[in-house]
Formats: sequence, structure tokens, C-alpha cells
Amino acid sequence: MKTVLITGCSSGFGLEIARYFLDRDWRVIATMRTPREDVLPRSDRLSILALDVKDPQSIRAVIDAAGRIDVLEGTPMDTVRDIFETNTLGTIAMAQAVLPQFRERREGVIINVTSTVTCRPLHLLSVYTASKSAVNAFSESLALELEQFNVRVRVVLPGRAPSTRFGENARARMKDGFPEPYDPLAQQIFAKWEKETAVTHASDVAEAVWLAATDSSSPFNIPAGEDAVEWYHARAR
Repeated sequence: MKTVLITGCSSGFGLEIARYFLDRDWRVIATMRTPREDVLPRSDRLSILALDVKDPQSIRAVIDAAGRIDVLEGTPMDTVRDIFETNTLGTIAMAQAVLPQFRERREGVIINVTSTVTCRPLHLLSVYTASKSAVNAFSESLALELEQFNVRVRVVLPGRAPSTRFGENARARMKDGFPEPYDPLAQQIFAKWEKETAVTHASDVAEAVWLAATDSSSPFNIPAGEDAVEWYHARAR
């Protein structure tokens, strides 16, 4: 018998998903912040557990109590938090800091540098891509909110930049950030990247940021670098 663990089962999508799997003879681990026994039909295939996804101890307790399930391994949570603190929350914090004076002056440009990894899925970059995709989405909504104040928002999307300090830091973090079973895949991916000749240079990004800052007719998304331009335009094919 297969087992599914579902979060947020007290109502809405989570509750309906739990019902759906129960009806199809799966073992269901239904989690919610405050467990309720009355929201799902009683079944010997159903376990209702308390879970706060913001609490690592609560997560661990649910996994231990659930028994055998398929758990996705990946980047350690400390690394995940660090990536999101830097790439996503740091970007939002900077925007919040400058917005009061931009609104008062009714002018200004916010340029967020993300990545063309958000244009297509790539091995080993799930967390990094998620952090940059969040900035893309944040920027899109922010642009709509700031139109009334004559403040522009642009997103610059570089490609892979192995010659920069960022490239060095990224490689080091990736090599240290995966469980041992992923080592063969990581080595294969690193070797493939080393053979690629189309890359992004720092000057490409500087030119794109300049365009975003000085040309009010510039597009919202600006790919920067030979590989970035290729990836960005390939996404619509």
C-alpha cells in the first residue's frame, strides 16, 4: 500500500486531496496545525498529525511518526534559509528601504538581478532557482503597484558567469550542499558546464543594468550574456 503525506488538511486543497487519496485506497498522513478528527472519514488507512511547517522539530516528529514514506533529500535547510535570506528576503528588504523616497519624489528605478535559470529547470539548482523565481514574481507585482508613483521596476537575468566571484561561490556551495548519493550526478553536471563556451561576463550584466536604469522604454525582463539571451528566448519556443 502506498503512502502519501499531505500538509494543510484542515480545509481547502489539502483536505480535498486527502479525501481523494483515501477514496483510492492509499494510506494517508493528513497533517494540520491543529488536528481535527471530524474533517475526514474515519479509516484505518488515515493518520491525522499536528504539523507546523515553520518548526523543524514539528517536521521531524511528523516524519518519525508517519513511518515509511518517500522523503525528498536535497539541500540542507540551513543552506536553503541562507540562500533565501540573501537572494529573496534581502532583495525585498532593499526595495522596502528605498521606496519611501521614490514615492515622495515620484521617480526612481528598482533593478533586481535574478538569473536565467528561472527560464528552464536545471540539475542541482532547485533551491537557487526557487529563490530567484520568487524575486521575479515579487518584481512583477511590485511594478504594477509602483506605476502610480512613476517608479519603474526591471529584472536583469544573467546566465552562467564562471569567471566572477559569484561563480566561484556558487560552485563551492553546490559541492557542499548535496547528500553523498548525488555526488555522481554533481560531477557529471560540473563536467558538462566546464565544456560550455557561451557564458555571461560581468560587462554583459553592467550593460543590461545601465539599459534598465537609463531607458524608460526598456523591456521589463532583460537577459544579459550570450547564454542568457539564448535561454531566455528559447523558453517561448
